[in-house]
Amino acid sequence: DEPLICMDEAAYELKADVFEPIPMTPASDRKEDYHYERHGVRALFIFFDPLRGWRRVSSREHRTRVDWALEVRQLLDVDYPHARKVKLVCDNLNTHHIASLYEAFPATVAHRLARRLEIHYTPRNGSWLNVAEIELSVLSQQCLDRRISSATELEKELSAWQNQRNRTNSQVQWRFTTEDARIKLKHLYPIALF
Repeated sequence: DEPLICMDEAAYELKADVFEPIPMTPASDRKEDYHYERHGVRALFIFFDPLRGWRRVSSREHRTRVDWALEVRQLLDVDYPHARKVKLVCDNLNTHHIASLYEAFPATVAHRLARRLEIHYTPRNGSWLNVAEIELSVLSQQCLDRRISSATELEKELSAWQNQRNRTNSQVQWRFTTEDARIKLKHLYPIALF
């Protein structure tokens, strides 16, 4: 009824390998010079339900307020259409605000989405508390650890990775306890005067 969803963003640089032949000369063999060409940058958005072991990852050309709002609408209307309210954990970027919904959609649509969204921001310098960052790290290691040259190829790879992780209900083993939090984040906890 009120799922907890963690979201994060990352940038991925599209690159293509280029091999240029260096012709043979009387004193040396033919060689191939290797380098890569940049083909732009894509913004990755990941939404992760740590209790279900479900995630959705997508790429967009930009990382703007409108892009974030479109991703949130997908989350609310397509991924969790029957949820009364979605509790969204994210870092406090200038795009991660209810105002982004009003910038992207007519007021009636934005209001409908905003009523179903409860945003919880990670503390400053504490974005590592967002489990979606761990899932992004897994994505980087398992899927993005090689050169991908086009947005189409990237979407195909992201979809395959997401489907495999969702099929196995892969979850993050979170080991950060409340006691650990009271030590590490003592500046966020009130001091009892007993």
